[in-house]
Amino acid sequence: MNALSARLGGGQTYVLNLLESLPEQLDVEIFILAPDSLSLPLDRENVTKIQVKWPLENPFARAIWECLYLPNLLKRLDADVLFCPGGIIGARVPEGCKTVTMFQNMIPFSAMQRQRYGLGYMRIRNWLLERAFSRSMAKADCVIFISEFARRVVEKKVPRLPGRTIVIPHGVNPVFRNNREPKPDWLPAERYILYVSILDVYKAQLEVVRAFALLKARRNTTEKLILAGPDRSQYARTVQDEIERLGMRNDVLLTGPVAHDALPSLYRNALINIFASECENCPYIMLEALASGRPLLASCREPMPEFGGDAAVYFDPSSPQELAEKLQSIIDDPVRMAELSGKALERSLLYDGSRAAQRTWELIQDCA
Repeated sequence: MNALSARLGGGQTYVLNLLESLPEQLDVEIFILAPDSLSLPLDRENVTKIQVKWPLENPFARAIWECLYLPNLLKRLDADVLFCPGGIIGARVPEGCKTVTMFQNMIPFSAMQRQRYGLGYMRIRNWLLERAFSRSMAKADCVIFISEFARRVVEKKVPRLPGRTIVIPHGVNPVFRNNREPKPDWLPAERYILYVSILDVYKAQLEVVRAFALLKARRNTTEKLILAGPDRSQYARTVQDEIERLGMRNDVLLTGPVAHDALPSLYRNALINIFASECENCPYIMLEALASGRPLLASCREPMPEFGGDAAVYFDPSSPQELAEKLQSIIDDPVRMAELSGKALERSLLYDGSRAAQRTWELIQDCA
C-alpha cells in the first residue's frame, strides 16, 4: 500500500480505519509506505511499515522516488497487488503485479474550484493532479470510487476505463456513533455550533463566520461558533481578520488541529453541526457528524445530498444569508432539532467503517 500522500485529515483517517478493520481471517501480508506522522495499529502482526529515507514531504520528490525506487521494492517483496489509496500509480509495476487505485480528491476535477486559488502553485498543482489521476485510473486493474457522484464526473473525463470499477463509500468508526463522553473541559461553557474541517477556500469558513454574524444580529445568540481544524494557510488568516472586523473575537473560536480521538465528543456535544464545503468526493466529516446524532446543516453541493438524504438541512455554502436563515429556523425549534437528530443517527447506519473496509480488502484479494 502506497500511502505516502496520506499526510492530513481524511487521507490518514481512511488508512487507519482500513488497517484497524483488517479481517483476521484474511490471509494476506501488507507492506505499507506511509509518512512518519501516520501511526499504524500495533496489534497487526501482518502489517509492516517500510521506512523511506528520502524527504518525501514534497509531492515532486515523492513522484521521483516512486518512479525510480518503487518498482524494485515491489519486485523484491514479490508483491501481488500495489494499492494506491491516494489516487496516483506512480510506478511501473512488475509483471504479474495488479494495481488498485482510488479516486478521493475532487478539487483537481473542478475547474471552478481550481480557479479560486488564483494563479500560482496550487492551481498548477491541481491541474497536474487531474492529469495524474486520469492516467492512473486509465491504466489501473481496478478503480475504487467513494461516491456515485465521483464516478459520474470521472466517466465524463475518462470515458473508457479499462479495469473494473466499484463504488465503496467511506464508513464511520462506531466510536462516533456510540460516544457519550461529556463536553471537553477546554470548550466554552456556552452551547456551541460546530464546523470541523481544515481551513481552506473551498471549505467556506468565511461564509460561515458571516452567517453567524447575521444570526447574532437577528436573535439574542449566546451560542458560540467553533471552527475546528488545521489553520496554517493564508485563507485562515483571512478568516481571522474577518472575525476581528465583525467584532466577534469572543463569539468564534478557532481551535487549530484537534486530535482525531477527541472529535467524537466534540461532535456529540454540539448544538448543531455544520458542513459547508463547496467540493467533496465522500466527506468523512459529514459522515462523522451524522453519526453523532446531532442536527446537521450541510452544503447543498453534490455529493452531500447523496450521503445526507433527508437527514440534513441543506444550504448554499456561498450564501451567508441562506445559512443564517436555516440556522434560525431550527435553533429555537426543539421538535425540529430532535427530529433531525434521530434522522442523522439513522442515516449514519448506512456508512459502517468495518463493512467498507471489509469490502475493500475482499476486492484487493480478488485482484490478487
